[in-house]
Amino acid sequence: MRKKRSLTRQIMLMIFCLAAAAIMVCWVLNSTLLEHYYVMNKQDGMVEGYQTISEASAAGELQSADFDITFENICANGNITTVVLAPSGSVVRSSTLDFTLLKQELLDVILAGEQGQVVSSGDNYQLLMKNDTRLHSEYLVLIGVLEDGNLILMRTALESLRESAAISNRFLLIVGLITIGISCIAGGFLARRITRPILQLADISKKMVHLDFNAKYVHGGWKDDPSLNLKGMFDRRQLAVIDGDSQIPGNEIDLLGNHMNRLSETLERTISELKSANVELTKDIEKKTKIDEMRREFLSNVSHELKTPLALIQGYAEGLQECINDDEESRNWYCEVIIDEAAKMNRMVKKLLTLNQLEFGNDQVVMERFNITELIRGITGASRILLEQNGITLDLDGLDDVDVWGDEFKVEEVITNYLSNAINHCEGEKKICIFYTRKPDLLRVSVFNTGKPIPEEDIGQIWDKFYKVDKARTREYGGSGIGLSIVKAIMDSFHQECGVINHENGVEFWMELSTK
Repeated sequence: MRKKRSLTRQIMLMIFCLAAAAIMVCWVLNSTLLEHYYVMNKQDGMVEGYQTISEASAAGELQSADFDITFENICANGNITTVVLAPSGSVVRSSTLDFTLLKQELLDVILAGEQGQVVSSGDNYQLLMKNDTRLHSEYLVLIGVLEDGNLILMRTALESLRESAAISNRFLLIVGLITIGISCIAGGFLARRITRPILQLADISKKMVHLDFNAKYVHGGWKDDPSLNLKGMFDRRQLAVIDGDSQIPGNEIDLLGNHMNRLSETLERTISELKSANVELTKDIEKKTKIDEMRREFLSNVSHELKTPLALIQGYAEGLQECINDDEESRNWYCEVIIDEAAKMNRMVKKLLTLNQLEFGNDQVVMERFNITELIRGITGASRILLEQNGITLDLDGLDDVDVWGDEFKVEEVITNYLSNAINHCEGEKKICIFYTRKPDLLRVSVFNTGKPIPEEDIGQIWDKFYKVDKARTREYGGSGIGLSIVKAIMDSFHQECGVINHENGVEFWMELSTK
């Protein structure tokens, strides 16, 4: 199908048909009109020759030597045989030495009235077309009277004209066939010159269909080169876009190629933007899904955390109401449980409110410079009784005075959470160590406690709300799983890092603060 509809074949066929038609028209016109044209041209030549000779005779120059050259030119150039006779019948001038036949033909026309077909006539001459029965040929014959009274006969054969016309037609036919052959070859070359870049553009468009935009068209060809684009440096044969108009050194196909290059770049850029937007949309969808999951998990966790203390409060309150135990000690114990569970709920709600304010940026951060060592000593001093009750040794050796930047109250909350977790999970040697690690413009504060390391699969999730590594133990000391979430939110508000490191004999929680 492609060969039948090939543009190259169509162009070659069109050029062949045009050339053949042109040659055929010329051949037909030559065959029908060229002979008549030659005859008319010969007639005009004979009349002009007669007029020239007549004027010479009127001037008395007919037999002069000066007129010899003119007379010979008229006869030789026009292939005309001429004889001039005096009224007495003597030959005045002749273009041939054998003038007997011409003289006899002139006398036959004048005396015997032998006529032929009159072609044209004037005041003193007639132009006839006669058949020579002896030679079986046709002649043009001019019979006339000159200004000096002499008679003139001019004759030329028409057979030579017909032969010239036939030779001309044959030559035209040969030249036409050669021309048609050359036209087909030239047409094929021209067609390939036209169709090659079009096929290249078709290949480029096919690549574009498959979202391959590396191929670019340049003047005279195309290149499949990832480094080639309209923004690059083209050589002087390549395309250029100036002031928004396509200025190209080639033709319309180069202009089309330039536009396809620009279309390719636009499509590539648009698809890239769409892919980027799709990635962002995917991220937004994933984020939304995660937020929805977090919301459901949050509601589930809050419900779970509140369910137990509410059940205890309700149960012990109903026991008091029904006077299950009438002694004062039992009533006091019931009341203590209710108060303790209500206090846990209160602390959890406060932490949730604090976390909510931090996550939504509603809690204002006051950055100031303060002594982190004094803050740590104050926190550990307030927790000394709790440390002693749990038999824990606290090591603060090597804590020199250091000033850092941050919100002092929020930093206090972070360290308090770290220290509280360390106390609740301290095992083995029962030792907690707080130490510094200095970095350029940063101070890392670490809280280490001996005990079991955090399982690797849980490390990435301990900063999530309500996540508990050991739920039974967390419930035992009243943990809600919100403390580390608050730590993460506070450090994010500082634009600083925090983390956890497992050691063979314990766990290290750390935070970083700016010193400048």
